[in-house]
This record gives sequence, structure tokens and C-alpha cells, in this order.
Amino acid sequence: MVKNRKGWKSLLGEESAFITRPWAILRGYDKADLRPDLIAGLTVAVVLLPQAIAYSMIAELPPQTGLYSAIIASIVGGLWGSSRHLNTGPTNATSLLVLATLLTIAQPGTPEFLPTAGLLAVMVGILKLAMGLLRMGVLVNFVADSLVLGFIAGAGVLISVNQLRHLLRVDIVSTPEITTTLKNLVANIGDTHFISLGLGIGTMIFIILVRKLKPSWPAALLAMIAASAVTGIFKLDQQGVSVLGALPQSLPPLADLPMPTPGLLGKLSAGALAVSAIGLVEAVSSARNIASRSGQRLDSNQEFVGQGLASIVSGIFSGFVVSGSFVRSAINYTAGGRTPLSNVFSGLWIMVAMFTLAPLAVYLPRTALAGVLLVAAWGMADRSEMRRVLRTSFGDSSILVATFLATLLLPLEFAVLAGMLVSFARYLIKTSTPGVYPVVPDENFLHFVNVEESPVCPQLGVVNIEGSLYFGAVNHVEEAIRNNQEDHPRQKFLLLRMNMVDHCDVSGIHMLESVVRGYRKLGGDVYLEGVRPRVLHMISLYGFDRVIGQNNLLQTQNAISYIFHKVLHPGFCVYECRQRVFAECQALPKDDHAADFDLITENPEHEIEELSPTVLKMLMDDPDEKLLLVDVREKSEFRNWHITNSRQIPLRMMGDEGPELPPGYSLVFVSRIGRRSELAVQIMQDLGHLRSFNLKGGILAWEAAGYPIAVE
Repeated sequence: MVKNRKGWKSLLGEESAFITRPWAILRGYDKADLRPDLIAGLTVAVVLLPQAIAYSMIAELPPQTGLYSAIIASIVGGLWGSSRHLNTGPTNATSLLVLATLLTIAQPGTPEFLPTAGLLAVMVGILKLAMGLLRMGVLVNFVADSLVLGFIAGAGVLISVNQLRHLLRVDIVSTPEITTTLKNLVANIGDTHFISLGLGIGTMIFIILVRKLKPSWPAALLAMIAASAVTGIFKLDQQGVSVLGALPQSLPPLADLPMPTPGLLGKLSAGALAVSAIGLVEAVSSARNIASRSGQRLDSNQEFVGQGLASIVSGIFSGFVVSGSFVRSAINYTAGGRTPLSNVFSGLWIMVAMFTLAPLAVYLPRTALAGVLLVAAWGMADRSEMRRVLRTSFGDSSILVATFLATLLLPLEFAVLAGMLVSFARYLIKTSTPGVYPVVPDENFLHFVNVEESPVCPQLGVVNIEGSLYFGAVNHVEEAIRNNQEDHPRQKFLLLRMNMVDHCDVSGIHMLESVVRGYRKLGGDVYLEGVRPRVLHMISLYGFDRVIGQNNLLQTQNAISYIFHKVLHPGFCVYECRQRVFAECQALPKDDHAADFDLITENPEHEIEELSPTVLKMLMDDPDEKLLLVDVREKSEFRNWHITNSRQIPLRMMGDEGPELPPGYSLVFVSRIGRRSELAVQIMQDLGHLRSFNLKGGILAWEAAGYPIAVE
């Protein structure tokens, strides 16, 4: 009982570690890290401040909503996440998804719009948190990088189109449909406010020049300050330029979230799932990218917990959905941030900025924010990476293009899900069509290579299987094996190399049973080589090991050697096979004038009597026994190793010289292991010599019994 209590405590301890992460961070904090973390946090805050305001504009939310989200998410994400450098807050892609989801409920500016954004954040956070607590972090691996590339590129186009109305100061209804937005822009192009247009274009030029001349300067923040100064000095707000107005100077307040009714949750569910998927991929990929530089080891499940809690708390305290930002995380790393507290400090710096700089936002023009977002949207698409993907991989290219087009043409939440479906479909196609191909040894007999123009063994087919034998792949694998059998109908034996098979389900075992039955029906057999322990365990549980037989489960080191010496007909190898495919074949003599014996490839039709080495020795020592010992191997084999006083007649000559053997003698036929001599006995019985016997086990058995061997 005590042991069970300890087990439960251990299990609960593992789960509670996700939640007690802040205590672990603070307990091990080194005071020497305080100054670098403060500086890195300030550097991130300088970038995060304009982004938080701009990204809230993408979602058509009040600017303070973005600031509240930045404060809360930086602190909570930093304390409960896994990465030391990942900065959590508003991002452009998730902000666009939030807008697309909220527009199914209400229009921006209506009383329902802002509270629903908070509820959506809580829903997304619960999904992320649940995935982390259930240790489902591995699921992020099933979302292809090309999906994220395609979505972000499409999101950049949508953001650009949506911000044109603010740049032109054209009063049109916000809509997630790009075609509708473009039609409305064209229809109202005559209402363009040219002062706003000039100010927005000027902001864009300012950002581009600062980035080119002074890359280390916060171009977006400086552009917003400059645009605010120009607006205030020249009183452009009185000439029609739309400004944000003063921001509230307060801590993030509790949100008045709507009642989560089934109807409301149903409308938000698809969007919440899409936002969760993109947000998690965005966060985890950013964290991994930075970790590859810093050498930190990440826990995806802990990161899911951090992202989930950040989104939940952000929604509760008047924010909206948040995610990890690669740009801000990279800035945190390069600025010298050492611990997760650098992200906490960035949130605190934003809070300080809200109390001190909020009044200055009264002159911040919306067109300037649109200019900031247009420049950011242009940089969202990783064009060089997209070119590499399109050039190298058809599968990834299809995912990228499908997601990009779906982002532009479909409702945004369904575009993400469509990209995920294409990604998952590609995964299924890939895993359901593993590599299954015949192989032969290379010229040095060290490795197996694909059969192209290389000769194959007429008796034994060797097939590689590179992938799992699960229900989705078994038809493909079995069809490939059957095709190989049809291409080489004389191959009655099959060796399946299963070194690359890491999983086998019941459907896979049924397929193997079918293949084994087919080969055994033809008088052959199937052997498995290099079966992994996990697969072998499954085979044993199901009982397939008893069906195929333990002798047919071979190790990689001796598989070919075992089949060559124990299974294949050496008479076929010497007299009918012109190839020397395996290393074991090289010592065999080649007979360029072999007789075409059909019997060599058939099972004996006669009852063949065998003599043990002991009985044969007794008969040989009996002077009254009329006994003739016939060795049916080739001359070179006989010369190197034979039984004294035996006569050598190659099996290929048995049809010609067999009738000349004395009929009054008992004939005992000998070969290396007794299989060629079996065929010789059958030939002699067909010729009418019924007193023909086979030496059981061949010369190997004779030598093992301790009887003398002669060498010429």
C-alpha cells in the first residue's frame, strides 16, 4: 500500500510540475542574471509596444487591448513556458484569425465584439492548456512547416488588403473576404483622404530608411512617434486624419465576458481550433529555432501549458488571443536575455510605458499604424524559403500552395484546417506507401542495393520494407510483394528484410500470413530478417511466430547464409543458375553445359531411403556387401573433399552415366549436405535402379561422425 501511495504521489508530482514552473524559475534565479534580463526585457518592450497596438488594429480591437495582452502574456508565458527566450504576446497571424472568427459573431465596434474576443482567448487557452496537461505536445509535429509558410504568406496579403482602407481613410465595412474588400475599395477609391495617404506612405518610407541606415534602431516605434509629432504640430487631426486618442492609464481590468452558450461556443469552436493550431505551431517552432542557437532543451508540453495559461489570463484581463513571436524572441536572445524573467520584465516595461506614454497616443494616426502593418505584412512571407520548398519538394509545395490559396479564398479558420487536412493527407499517403523493393548484395557483398539491372537469385527473392506495417500500408506492401513474385515466378523462397519496420498491427500480421500461405502453397517458404523487438513482441502476442516458425525468424548477420546452406537446392545453384548473386555462391562451380533437369526444382516424388553415416560405414566394412558409393558433386568439389573409394559422377551427368552403373550393386549417393544426392537417387529410381540410397546429412555428417575424409 505504501508503494502505491508513492506511485500516486510521483504521478501527481509530474503533472503539478507544469503548474509550479514559476516556483522552479524563481528558486534557482541567479542575481547575476538580473541586469542582462532587465536590459533584454526593455529591448523587447521597445519592439513589443508598437506591435501590440498595431496587431490589435488587425483584429479591429481597441489599442489598449493589445497592450493588456502584451503585459499579461509576457509575464504568464515567461513564467509557465519552457523556453527562456520565447516572448508571448499579440502576433500578426493570430490577430488576423481572431478578426475572421469574431466577424462571424459581430461587427467591430459593436458591444458584443470586444467581450467575445476575450471569450475566444479563454477558449483557445483552454485548448492549449488541455493539450499540454495531456502531454499532446507531439501533435505539433503533424503540422508541416510548409503549412505555416503558406498561411503566413496568405495572411500577409490579407493584412495588406485590410489595412488599405485605413491607409486611404476610406470608410468601408470590415470583412474577411479579400474579394469583397477589394471591390469596396475600388468602389470608394474616390473618397481617399490624401493627407492620411501621404502620412501613411511617409511612415512606410521612414521605417524602410531607418531599417536600412540604422538596423539596430526601433524603426516602428520611431515612425509612430514621428507620425504623432507631425500630426500634433500641424493639427492634422483637425484636417480629417483619424487618431487613436488617449489610452487608459490603468492596470489590465477584468473583462465582462459573455455567457458561453452552446450556440456561441459552436460559432467560435472552428476558429478557436484554427487559432490554437497556428498559435502553437508558431510558438513551438519559434522556441525551437532559438533553442537551436542557445542549446536549451525544450519541453513542448510545458510550452503548451504556458501558451494556454497566457491566453486564458489575457482573455480574463481584457486582452485577446496571444502566441509566441519569433522576431521578439530572437531580439530577446540577441539582447542577452538569460532567463524567462527577461520576458516578465518586458511585460512590466510595457506597463510602465502605459502609465507614462499613454497620453501621447492621442495624436497617433491610424494611417501611420496602417503603414507600420503594411511594411510588416510585406516581410511576413519568407520568399526565399518558399522558393526552396517549391523547388525541392512536390508534397510540401502542394501543402504550401493549398494553404496559401485557401487563406485567400476560404473563411480563414477553415483555411487553416484545410491546410492541416492536406498536411495530414500527405502524411497518410507517405506512411501508407512505404518503400518496398527487391534488393541484391552490392559488388562487395557488404550492403544491399536496389534491383535495377542487377541479376537476381532464381530461387530466393530478397525484399526490403521501409515503413510501418499498419492497416493503411498493408495493401501497398502486399501488392509490391505480389508484383515481385510475378516478375520472378521461379523464386519459391522469400526473405523480407524488416530492419526498418518499427510498427506492425493486426492488419500487418494478416498480410504476412497471407504472403506465407501463398509461398508455402507453391512449395516454398518465407523468412523474416532483422525483426525489431517491438514488432517481434507483437508477432509473439498474436501467435504469428508459431505460424511462420522460429527457424524462419532470422538475424541480419546470418540470414542469407542460413537460407543458402539450409534451404536452397545446391543442385539448382550449380546446374541451372548462371548467376552468383550472394557471397555464399562464389565458391560454387559454374557449369556452362548444364543439363536441363526439371526434377532439380521439384520436390521428390519417390520415397527416398537414407543411410546414416554409421550404417554406411558398417556396410562399407562388410566384405560381402556389394556397395558402390557415388559422389554427385563437381570435380573441383570432389577433389578437395570426398569419402575414400567413392566414385565421382556430377549430377548433371547422371542422366548419361547413371544407366551404366552396375545393377547388382547397392548405390549410395553422396553430396555436401545430402540434397543434391536426393535428386540423384530420384533420377536413378526413375531409371529403374530401386536399390539407391542417400547419405543422410551428406559429407558434413560423415565428417562430424569422425570418419575419414580423403583429399587428392
